[in-house]
Amino acid sequence: MSQIPPHPAAVEALTLTRCFDGLTAVDKLSFAVPAGTIFGLLGTNGAGKSTTIKMLTTLLPPTSGTARVAGFDVIRQPQAVRRHIGYVAQMLSADGELTGYENLLISAKIYGIPRSQRGSRIAQALEFMELASHADKMVSQYSGGMIRRLEIAQAMLHRPEVLFLDEPTVGLDPAAKHAVWQHIRQLRKEMGTTVLMTTHDMEEADQLCERVAFMHGGKLAAQGFPSELKADLGPAANLDDVFIHYTGASVSAERGDYRDVARTRRTAQRLE
Repeated sequence: MSQIPPHPAAVEALTLTRCFDGLTAVDKLSFAVPAGTIFGLLGTNGAGKSTTIKMLTTLLPPTSGTARVAGFDVIRQPQAVRRHIGYVAQMLSADGELTGYENLLISAKIYGIPRSQRGSRIAQALEFMELASHADKMVSQYSGGMIRRLEIAQAMLHRPEVLFLDEPTVGLDPAAKHAVWQHIRQLRKEMGTTVLMTTHDMEEADQLCERVAFMHGGKLAAQGFPSELKADLGPAANLDDVFIHYTGASVSAERGDYRDVARTRRTAQRLE
């Protein structure tokens, strides 16, 4: 099995631990994400994936251990970390009562993008995510896939070095899911963005991720290149087999529109 790669690492967790009232949700987690790659953090609901993401994005302080993101320590340099990352959470972040353009404009203001650059940045983001023709539509009229692409566009407006995606295709039908996959690939290829994503969809992980790490019960069960992990189990093994081997379970995704996506993501967040 592959070891943690050498520097430079865009994300590096060092015995990262988080406890809640005596429960250890994340237990001494260590892994590294090479710059410019797509890395998958895999596991069932409750494995500790979202808690890990929250620590890496400085939303939740570790109980012990630490991590470095874009070269900055999440404990000692949280503001610097935030300036260099984008984060798309499980919970629905786009406002259904605003248009796509209005959502992006709010994000541009939050990220402190100069007024003179906001129009061009928003236009580029809409074009990149194939939402330009829907910019003036209310987001409540968007499909689940369009909502997710808008949320990724919001997170990328300030051109972060590292993009965190927590279950990026939860609630999407297969066609919408594949469209989101394509845009994630483009972000890495055209912008050099490092992507750390959580998922329990093994097809998604196999299609997108250059390296993966499996979490189970808050601990790291295995990590490495998908091809190597599959080969360890035999020539006919797929990543689902690897997932089941290390975690003992598999989970499938769901589909839906704006209302269903919101409901699905709230449920997933409670379970995590």
